[in-house]
Amino acid sequence: MSTYRDLTAPIGSRRAPVLRTVGTRERRSHLTAPRVPTVGIDIGGTKVMAGVVDADGNILERLRTETPDKSKSPKVVEDTIVELVLDLSDRHDVHAVGIGAAGWVDADRNRVLFAPHLSWRNEPLRDRLAGRLSVPVLVDNDANTAAWAEWRFGAGRGEDHLVMITLGTGIGGAILEDGQVKRGKFGVAGEFGHMQVVPGGHRCPCGNRGCWEQYSSGNALVREARELAAADSPVAYGIIEHVKGNIGDITGPMITELARDGDAMCVELLQDIGQWLGVGIANLAAALDPSCFVIGGGVSAADDLLIGPARDAFKRHLTGRGYRPEARITRAQLGPEAGMVGAADLARLVARRFRRAKRRRVERYERYERYVEARRDRDTV
Repeated sequence: MSTYRDLTAPIGSRRAPVLRTVGTRERRSHLTAPRVPTVGIDIGGTKVMAGVVDADGNILERLRTETPDKSKSPKVVEDTIVELVLDLSDRHDVHAVGIGAAGWVDADRNRVLFAPHLSWRNEPLRDRLAGRLSVPVLVDNDANTAAWAEWRFGAGRGEDHLVMITLGTGIGGAILEDGQVKRGKFGVAGEFGHMQVVPGGHRCPCGNRGCWEQYSSGNALVREARELAAADSPVAYGIIEHVKGNIGDITGPMITELARDGDAMCVELLQDIGQWLGVGIANLAAALDPSCFVIGGGVSAADDLLIGPARDAFKRHLTGRGYRPEARITRAQLGPEAGMVGAADLARLVARRFRRAKRRRVERYERYERYVEARRDRDTV
């Protein structure tokens, strides 16, 4: 007597074909991913940004809220994410959710191993959210998602070997090679900000001294400006007057604004930050040899005030300078929304797997129904 397996197996085989793992190369995967809207979530130390993104990287709708205080339980942040996704789902047909988290994410892209601004320690974020949402969830480091967005839709289009550096409070980074994000064996590659560039230098919150982000980041920029203002330096009179003597009110965007207006001290500080940026990029070029460096993050808003000095320092410190091709250094194009757009686009890959799995379940059910009907017809003869 024929069995259900016999009736549904391919001709010439008694076993169903084994499905290959999807997405061994993200480059190949994104070309065939379903062109469906997905939600991207960018979680930082101060804000949670969520948006519905189409297959061309266009943001259809965005929402933003403050990040719950880091002293609160991880569930509070999880609740915030769920509320944002459900809100967007009321107006859009969402097929998957991608999350870019400011922290270390494991190689399986499930657990946030450590987040400096939130109370996440080995937190199974993907599984927790997937259990509460009716769509598949992908979790990755926020610099990885930003780099993916710039490669797909922004300054890195057409590049096969790309390194992204995000300059914010600290320095984050990501590596893309042949259309794949290189996450490392344990998932935490790209932490460029903690390369040691000055032995015994400034103390870093990571516990070490002389980390790159202590010399080329938003924190470094503000620290230097406040130190000069606190010392009542004559070169700082412009910014002291601007903040009416309240040195604690000095911020990175303020320094950039004053530099654009011609304040000599602020211009010099951005040049210093840019020169350290160029030194670090030259070190990365020696190790990774990419074709392009994309500079993103809030500090990159200074544009040529920062990137010009970085290019000059890069050329001076590049190993083998004058005898090797030089990588292109460019500013990111997608701004603060890059992490959100990249997370949504990466989620489109799991949306395809989800849709295929769902279709296979439907097909199996339909075959089973046909088998039952055939048995019923046979039994009635």
